[in-house]
Amino acid sequence: MALQTLLEEPHITIAYDHLNGWLHADWHGNQDLTSVQHGALEMLRLLRLQHCHKVLNDNTRVTSMWSEASEWGGKEWFPAMAAAGLQYFAWVYSTNVYSRLSTDLTLQFTVGNPVVATFDDMATATAWLRQM
Repeated sequence: MALQTLLEEPHITIAYDHLNGWLHADWHGNQDLTSVQHGALEMLRLLRLQHCHKVLNDNTRVTSMWSEASEWGGKEWFPAMAAAGLQYFAWVYSTNVYSRLSTDLTLQFTVGNPVVATFDDMATATAWLRQM
């Protein structure tokens, strides 16, 4: 991957993958409502800036539950991302069961576009996103 780091914060690193033409969001550590909203809004800003339509969202290194952000993510953030041009979102689960539950809860609140698919590993997520 030819990644250009666009944002580096304690809870998220966002890069642009020039080879594939998508944002790569790497979340890490404990997450809560504040960190999720901050990181998600930065992702929205950078999606607009880069004019891309795909996101590889890596939660592999997330270590906590963040369900307090689930409804906001599904009802407000995903529609804003779709309005900004997002079409495909590959979401790699954390190995932390509570983080996984937070992801699934977010998706229960998400309706319509974009197309979101969840994965257990980066390789499968990347292959899917390339096909879209």
